[in-house]
Amino acid sequence: MNYDIKDIKLADKGALRIEWARNNMPVLGLVARRFKKERPLAGLKIACCLHVTTETAVLAEVLKLGGAQVSVCASNPLSTQDDVASSLAKNLRVPVFSIKGEDTKTYYQHIKAVLAVKPDITMDDGADLVSTIHQRDFAVHSNIIGGTEETTTGVIRLRALANQGKLRYPIIAVNDAATKHLFDNRYGTGQSTIDGVIRATNKLLAGAAFVVCGYGWCGRGVAMRAKGMASRVIIVEVDPLRALEATMDGYEVTTIKEASKIGDVFVTTTGDTSVIRKEHFLLMKDGSIVANSGHFNVELDIPGLASLSKKKRYIREFVQEYTLKSGRRIYVLGEGRLVNLAAAEGHPAQVMDMSFANQALSAEYIAKNYRRLKKDVFKVPEDIDKNIAALKLRSMGIKIDSLTREQKKYLSSWEIGT
Repeated sequence: MNYDIKDIKLADKGALRIEWARNNMPVLGLVARRFKKERPLAGLKIACCLHVTTETAVLAEVLKLGGAQVSVCASNPLSTQDDVASSLAKNLRVPVFSIKGEDTKTYYQHIKAVLAVKPDITMDDGADLVSTIHQRDFAVHSNIIGGTEETTTGVIRLRALANQGKLRYPIIAVNDAATKHLFDNRYGTGQSTIDGVIRATNKLLAGAAFVVCGYGWCGRGVAMRAKGMASRVIIVEVDPLRALEATMDGYEVTTIKEASKIGDVFVTTTGDTSVIRKEHFLLMKDGSIVANSGHFNVELDIPGLASLSKKKRYIREFVQEYTLKSGRRIYVLGEGRLVNLAAAEGHPAQVMDMSFANQALSAEYIAKNYRRLKKDVFKVPEDIDKNIAALKLRSMGIKIDSLTREQKKYLSSWEIGT
């Protein structure tokens, strides 16, 4: 078996951490039990370009139980947990190509390594895997029957491909499942982003002016948790409806230019590029902390910041200090990459339980239905989404009511009124 990891000796530590995650992923556990019995993925090769975390290892286990041959690479150069990668290789016998801190060249070599297995299904987080495929001779990968995409940024890229008529196989947008974005993006990103900022800096957030750029589900989650830490939360938005919602939710809303003058901590969650630029860095206070929780580090104009600086150094493990020519200092966390994974452990297993159940069940759906799917981006089927929600409630010991026959009749009729 081929692999490229930091150190195989870390496998035992990784195995314990994977066990901890598995114990907190009951929905995926139920899927695993059925997959082991039914083997719906038998004979299929799945290439996974995901953050190599404990939760991803549990997903890989489940896919293997379903009969798939699984290979894994990282979807971000700084998101790998090296002990997990080691355990995937040694204990789970999964070909894994992932090293935390790998350079861009190595990152893409690793993507090509999982593609070398000639997968039938791709499982992506950010669409770098699919993008790489679409930049190559597709004859090499013409056996691909479908794929899944985990995150907002990737779905945006794939819909652009589909709108141009260039998407070569069907993709299920796992990110758009209600049991993914309503929970993973809000509660997962919210908690893990704050965790990353605190682990990197050990700064007190109470009383700090905390600027959140973007008020989508990720931004909502970060703002909610920052408010819970007693920060003064300021929202930056370009969408009038989201800006209005943030206002109604009790937050200050302003432009990035004005926020740059007053913020102590800045977090971008937009999925777009150049959200915080040179002109904004020039307005920031001495000691401002800047982080990104969107998929790619392009949300921060790091080259622009470097051009304004006379000195750069690491002052803490995940904190780069940029000293501007004026003498003011700006601190960038995790090189501007996903701060919740670069400086912390990513989303808690309890929320990834639903996200990765969507991944596993979407892979099964592709295996059963790929012949009738167009080359387009699809939502997770509603019955899968609702089933995952029901299983999650059951695992939490929560019971809910069901509609009576009379209520169902009322909702399906138009005759009954006042």
